[in-house]
Amino acid sequence: MTLHDPFAAAWAVVLDGSARDAYAGAVALVLNRRGVVLRAATGWACREPERILMTVETVFDLASLTKVVATLPCILQLVALGELDLETPVRTVLPPLRAAPWSGRVTVRQLLSHTSGLPAWLPLCLRAHSPDEYLAAIAQTELVARPGTQVIYSDLGFILLGEIVRSLTGHDIATLARREVFAPLSLHATCFRPPPDLRPRSAATERGNAFERSRAGPPGARYTPWREAVIWGEVHDGNAFYGLEGIAGHAGLFAPADELARFAQFWLDHGRWEGRQLLPSSLVSEATRPQAPGRGLGWMLAFSGTAAARGLHPTAYGHTGFTGTSLWIDPERELVIILLTNRVHPVVRAGIEAVRAAFTEAVARAAREVG
Repeated sequence: MTLHDPFAAAWAVVLDGSARDAYAGAVALVLNRRGVVLRAATGWACREPERILMTVETVFDLASLTKVVATLPCILQLVALGELDLETPVRTVLPPLRAAPWSGRVTVRQLLSHTSGLPAWLPLCLRAHSPDEYLAAIAQTELVARPGTQVIYSDLGFILLGEIVRSLTGHDIATLARREVFAPLSLHATCFRPPPDLRPRSAATERGNAFERSRAGPPGARYTPWREAVIWGEVHDGNAFYGLEGIAGHAGLFAPADELARFAQFWLDHGRWEGRQLLPSSLVSEATRPQAPGRGLGWMLAFSGTAAARGLHPTAYGHTGFTGTSLWIDPERELVIILLTNRVHPVVRAGIEAVRAAFTEAVARAAREVG
């Protein structure tokens, strides 16, 4: 553990959340221009079927952080190569979507900024069992808002973005992200579908998919493939697991805090890493500027007043994940704030939002003190 005052107050917030059982365990990492100022772990990576202590090397199911750590940079690299344009209609790059009456009006930019008008979530896995079947199901889905008119945070939109990657490159998002993002940044433990030998290092998640089963209503109650045992070393998200074999644009990525910090530093350095410009600085700027209220391309924006970014500079951006993960990047202060928890183990808990907000605020206060 690396811990310097005045960041002790921020770590105390995490310990308090653990004491109140907001999560089974947590890892916090804070990086500023001076280097790592907080790196610590508390609680349990796994409570059942066996007890394993959390460590700073624990690998987490990042859930929706997948959207910005894997899918977003892959899409932006395709834009940089001229193989895709942000204004490209979905139907142009996903032929199976041509049956959807809205596919000519929804653009790649709208998918990235969550302004496509697609629903937030549907239990696609109840009726679709492959990428092609997912595309067919989404093509039959009606929009809930006119494209470009409002922000509706949508997993469906990022499922489509993952399939756009496959359509244009012939590779799934896992393969392209590993080759173009993770390998250049030396993110060796960051991956989809972690190998069995990584399981002991992984944070466990929910006991079965009870939360999604309930959310899916009566059709969910009749669906028989739901997992019943503790989900450990495989993606928690049902749509990613059951129909996409753990590889999806919206969820499925695993990583430890140290490697997530390296990815964040790459963004702080405007897409440059070890002398190579892996992502054009202009696209980093485009992704982190306002595209819609509270949204960049993929990223949440701090200026919108989101509680999770409390105390950060208005130019900060970040993302959260359902399993209890979060990442914030404050370029004004060269600050990276990572809080990874398994708040869904062994059951889904409420309260992570309050911990995130208090932790971020305490880190921001400490960062101002140290300058």
